[in-house]
Amino acid sequence: MQDFSNKVAVITGAGSGVGRCLALALAREGANIVIADIESDAIDKVVAEVQALGVDALGHVSDVSKAESMQALATATLQKFGTIHLVFANAGVGTGEAGNMWDYDENDWQWGFQVNTWGVIHSINAFMPILMRQNIESNFVITGSGNGAFLMMPDTPIYTASKAAVQAIAENLYFQVQACQSNVMVNALFPGPHVVNTGIFNSERNRPEDLPMQTEKPDSGIHSVDDMREIMKEYGMQLQTTEPSEVAEFALEGIRENQFWITRMTEKSKLAIQERMENIFTLQNPTAPNVL
Repeated sequence: MQDFSNKVAVITGAGSGVGRCLALALAREGANIVIADIESDAIDKVVAEVQALGVDALGHVSDVSKAESMQALATATLQKFGTIHLVFANAGVGTGEAGNMWDYDENDWQWGFQVNTWGVIHSINAFMPILMRQNIESNFVITGSGNGAFLMMPDTPIYTASKAAVQAIAENLYFQVQACQSNVMVNALFPGPHVVNTGIFNSERNRPEDLPMQTEKPDSGIHSVDDMREIMKEYGMQLQTTEPSEVAEFALEGIRENQFWITRMTEKSKLAIQERMENIFTLQNPTAPNVL
């Protein structure tokens, strides 16, 4: 897809971070935007920002962890615009893992997988039948993570595992759509190459009431990118970050170039991935990656 003008883009997790920046970047290109998020106040702000760019926008309170919510989002989009050209399954959470995995509360696992993994599944089930039925030039873009898709980060096993599953889903979806010789393109978006400056470390603000946090849960001490920056400074390290607007920019480039893998990597992360592959090929025991 080369031209985004007058296209209709649905973006989950669009109230902040990468989702918001995708909405603004596409709006600047002339696309009409459906802003889906669980936070109504954030939706209203992004709707106003998008409309100020001269395009139409629909805000919709959506919970990706619920199948019926995604179906309602798809229905509302078609009622408003009649067609869909781009879907970004972008919503995700970090569950604030700390301590040993065998001490984690099951609620953390349930929440992480319900949003990060089932959110993608529900988005596929709600929107892919529409895109396949339309059979016009369109894209289904899944936001994954190098943490899970390429490397296993031992301090975030819930997030890592949920995103590893997401990558398996994304690749298989790509293969199946290609086998259908469809006009739909599946893309895997990996925000980076550094830690992205978003609010994912403060995901607890949107934690569902039916999956409360364990009261005695250890605190990782990281509730924002600034927290991570300060902790690394204590160890004499400097944290490099990527702004979500940069991710949105190369995401649109990747869509234009018809790429499945939409990613930016540092030399350090490339070496870590190569080392992991070598360990697999030579049956060596794994080593924890160092990419910061």
